Amino acid sequence: MSDERPGHDLPDTRGRTGLHRAGRDLTGNPDVRIHDVEVTSDGWHILRRTTFGYRGRTGEWTTQSRETYDRGNGATVLLYDPVGRTLLLSRQFRFPAYVNGHPDGMLIESAAGLLDGDSPEEAIRREAAEELGVRIGGLTHLFDLYMSPGSVTERVHFYAAEYAPEDVSGGGGVEEEGEEIEPVVVPYDEALGMVADARIADGKTVILVQWAALNLFG
Repeated sequence: MSDERPGHDLPDTRGRTGLHRAGRDLTGNPDVRIHDVEVTSDGWHILRRTTFGYRGRTGEWTTQSRETYDRGNGATVLLYDPVGRTLLLSRQFRFPAYVNGHPDGMLIESAAGLLDGDSPEEAIRREAAEELGVRIGGLTHLFDLYMSPGSVTERVHFYAAEYAPEDVSGGGGVEEEGEEIEPVVVPYDEALGMVADARIADGKTVILVQWAALNLFG
């Protein structure tokens, strides 16, 4: 039977279909059975309410419902200068942080972005060039993490790469996308202090600075 709601069998405003079928074919966990998937919002990203059966440790089945926010997967990279012992980060306005208690919403972050159909390696090379003006050479994959698994489906691919100050040219983000990004060079020792006093308050960046403490500059 055809479901002619936008985003289901008819394209939504971004040309997507089949949004209501996400998760229905999962078989990896025999204690979970998907009953229904409802798309509650399909703006730039997708909000779904999924109803499923869950078999607990007692063997009893219960019916549960969860909302998930699907914004795709992403990638991030720590750019570091091993000679100068510096990190190349960015500063930009983040409204969700601003509306949730950050003093001015201006966060210091590692270069990052959504995959948008590219491989993680391709995506982070693109983002580093757009945001920070760096053409990455060698790229080291670190790990892949779910950053907010209670409600957000996104998995972030973490990388590290060397940079040289003379290789930095341009950056600032994509103007057509409303980006206004300031490249920021931070001495490694100062970055540790900024994590300690919450001047760096972005989760992925904190993880990468701590990784650097364990593996690069410790």
